[in-house]
Amino acid sequence: MAANSVSPTTTLAAQTANNTSAATNFPNQTNGNAGAGNVSKVDVHSLLYSGASSRVYAHLLLWFGGSNHMNVGYSSTDAAQIHRQITDMISRGIDGVVIDWYGPNNSIDQATKLVMNEAETHAGFTFAIMVDQGAIEWDSCSGCSPQQALINQLQYIEQTYFPSPAYMRVDGKPVITNFNIDLSYSVDWNAVNGALATAPLFLFQNNNGFSHVLSGGSYSWVMPTTLDYGVSYLNSFYDTGMPLTGEQTVGATYKGFNDTLASWGSNRIMGQQCAQTWLQTFSEINGLYNSGKQLSAVQLVTWNDYEEGTEIESGINNCLSVSASTSGNSLRWRVNGNENTVDHYVGYLSSDGQNLMSLGEVYPGTSSMNLCSYAIKNGNYIAYVQAVGKASVTNQMSGAVKFTLNCANKNSSNGNLTLGANPSAVTVSSGGSANMKVTLAPQSGSFDSPVALSCTGMPDSLKCSFAPGSVTPGNSGVSSTLTVTSVPVVYARESQRRSFMAASWVLSFGMFGIILMGRQQSRRILSNIGLCVVLGMTIGISSCGGSSVPPVGASGSVGSFVVSVNGNSGNVKVSTTVVVTVK
Repeated sequence: MAANSVSPTTTLAAQTANNTSAATNFPNQTNGNAGAGNVSKVDVHSLLYSGASSRVYAHLLLWFGGSNHMNVGYSSTDAAQIHRQITDMISRGIDGVVIDWYGPNNSIDQATKLVMNEAETHAGFTFAIMVDQGAIEWDSCSGCSPQQALINQLQYIEQTYFPSPAYMRVDGKPVITNFNIDLSYSVDWNAVNGALATAPLFLFQNNNGFSHVLSGGSYSWVMPTTLDYGVSYLNSFYDTGMPLTGEQTVGATYKGFNDTLASWGSNRIMGQQCAQTWLQTFSEINGLYNSGKQLSAVQLVTWNDYEEGTEIESGINNCLSVSASTSGNSLRWRVNGNENTVDHYVGYLSSDGQNLMSLGEVYPGTSSMNLCSYAIKNGNYIAYVQAVGKASVTNQMSGAVKFTLNCANKNSSNGNLTLGANPSAVTVSSGGSANMKVTLAPQSGSFDSPVALSCTGMPDSLKCSFAPGSVTPGNSGVSSTLTVTSVPVVYARESQRRSFMAASWVLSFGMFGIILMGRQQSRRILSNIGLCVVLGMTIGISSCGGSSVPPVGASGSVGSFVVSVNGNSGNVKVSTTVVVTVK
């Protein structure tokens, strides 16, 4: 766009306010639950291995609003709240929910019907029911055995929920899970299955769930009493399920566990480690599965169990802060905390400190933006930097930074043209590459001639390319992707090899000449030998350490280099500089 004042795309309030389905007044809790705030909406699938086809489900509790559970600021029987929860889940990339169900004709069942109705309005979003052992304990029919109570409840689910187009199915079968039924009761599952007109896919628990009668697979859970954050348990579970390709293996990811605020709690605590526990549970999956060896599904433990401290609805606190500053015309920032919890950074520019224009995204490892690469007028501004967390991790916004933008521009007959690169500094490893966005924009009017892009001032160990290599800014500006590649200096060895071959050829030629001149006088022969030797040694020395070809690892292959990025259109020339650090 033509250089102008800031064009707001959002507000400071929007980027810092509660953007979750947690109650707006929900506070930080002593068990580690984060207060309602601004949470990353990066797709949760981004935490899984490349090419993952695994479905991701959230475990949902629907008992809030009653007197027998913690007050979290909302009621699970409020249709508007269910709508907020489902849309929040979808915004985070979650594919469906597994509902902790306690039998028919109670408030939880009422809320489950609301979930069904809401799910049916969102194509692709599914729900399934987990029959909690509490359903048999507290909602059994009078005089029924536990087995008969379970049959009655499954028949109710079959009639009420299975017909829904949003009900979760695997290979056409509706999915049913349960929690601790076999630990509390003796059940003939074949008899239970025989009492249903529609045979479900039963998923059981833990390692032995895979070998359970009628098992269609098993799911893992959080184990708060383990001393290694559940790592050994999860690895054992995945090792058990991996060879059973005919069964579903449902992994578990969680932020931690703390039941000190639960009325039934027993002080079981698994620390969150400032979001490291959350990331670690995904790492366990990623270390075992890949695009050629897929994990069936993942269950997030949990969406909203505030009482046991596993909820992710209000976000996962990464204990991170970000501070911003300016240096010249660059916006810079640094973080205090673990940057591995950050998905990307967003720079914002403002004229009034409240209405913000996004400057786009850059990724961890980058800590600056060249503000001259944007088509805005010189003047006084306020900047912010937001550290956007990885999936469901809290976002962190820096404080305001006031500065004066003063970018030097060159004039052309078609208008003032600016050139900038973002970011203005990158780091690459030897043999690696990095991308920058190069933007050309007119300060006013339109620039309708093609501009050729090039780099100068680079050592031989760096190469650059543009896509596209020529652009026409027009009246709205245009961008090209600059790729800087660090070329390993192995070419020096190849040059040495060729020089050595040349030296060998010269010496061989000299010896051949000696044979041909065998009838010449001895003084002339010795003279020719000396000439060949000197010539060969000269070539050999230059190939092994001469100034024309640096040896491998010589100065110039690593370090920081200032590279000029140039735009050339006839008599109009613009340029900017970037810093490339090679490690």
